[in-house]
Amino acid sequence: MISDEALMLEFQGGSREAFEQIFERYRGSLYGYFRRRLNGDQRAEDLTQETFLAVICAVAHYQARALVRTYLYGIAMNLLAAERRKRFRDSPPGQPAPEPTTNNAPDAAMWVRQALEKLDESEREILMLREYEQLSYVEIADLMKLPVNTVRSRLFRARMAMKGFLEPQRKLHDAVAASDVPEKLRLARTEGEAI
Repeated sequence: MISDEALMLEFQGGSREAFEQIFERYRGSLYGYFRRRLNGDQRAEDLTQETFLAVICAVAHYQARALVRTYLYGIAMNLLAAERRKRFRDSPPGQPAPEPTTNNAPDAAMWVRQALEKLDESEREILMLREYEQLSYVEIADLMKLPVNTVRSRLFRARMAMKGFLEPQRKLHDAVAASDVPEKLRLARTEGEAI
């Protein structure tokens, strides 16, 4: 399989097929990146398209200083920041920008979203880049312009905080699930009977 960097150089030379391969490799992951942060399918699709449009417009200026994946996520991060600024600017004065909706979200997904919102913005972004986008520590460091050890320590803190935020929810879920077990079955388990 040809590398992303070689494909970008081919695209820079005018190869439409090279661009199509890059598009196919990264369309889904970039869409997921936007969807997880905006909770809106249509806007996520639009921003995914805008990311690739930016690649097309800037292809003449592309230099292989970083991995193509890092380059694409850098563009995506800039577009997301612009989208958030626009939402903030368009919200009525004195009112916060509308939060993404969590309707139809299963409880566990809702708990994870709520826990993520409690994290410091930088730690949240590092955690999501690592866990959802599967970027390496070096790629995250390049994107966020941080030393690799800072990425590691913030990721560790974010994971510990998430564990702390989600632990009470898990206990509550287990308690609710246990209350749904019939009384006779609960007694059999406590008495050591085989079930």
